[in-house]
Amino acid sequence: MKDFRYVGTTLTNQNSIQEEIKGRLRSGNVCCHLVKNLFSCSFLTKNLKIKIYRNITFPVVLYGCETLSLTLREEHRRRVLENRVLRKIFGHKRDEVKGECRKLHKEKFYNVYSLPNIVRVIKSRRIRWVGYVARMGEKKDVYRVLLWKPEGKRPLGRPRHGWNEILKWIFMK
Repeated sequence: MKDFRYVGTTLTNQNSIQEEIKGRLRSGNVCCHLVKNLFSCSFLTKNLKIKIYRNITFPVVLYGCETLSLTLREEHRRRVLENRVLRKIFGHKRDEVKGECRKLHKEKFYNVYSLPNIVRVIKSRRIRWVGYVARMGEKKDVYRVLLWKPEGKRPLGRPRHGWNEILKWIFMK
């Protein structure tokens, strides 16, 4: 058996999280597709559409994000999903001079969208989870895993960024 689902998470014999991350993004895309009519509805306010996005799609994409070590590519994919939803919510902007419709740029709708983006939410959830684990004490297994240093030789090539290195980056910024 190569992989199986356990409590909503895909576990593999290679301990790879790539499929889990792709599955979360696929599920988020499915959620966005199911509510796309609400995002384009002119009767709903933008604040209500953002609440729909934050309460339906956001939890699906962010399930278990506290323990995942995301690469820049995976963070970018999550930002792309969020940008696509926000463009759908805020719609097109009509140019007054030319009379043409065009998409809003990221900076424009980030000025209107006051909530933190998806990557900041992931980082804040990681920090909150680390604080929770650190308060558990040395007797708990989760705390020991957090401080564990593996033994033996690493494979050739550049080492993958582990969860601890990502936490160091978060706290250094």
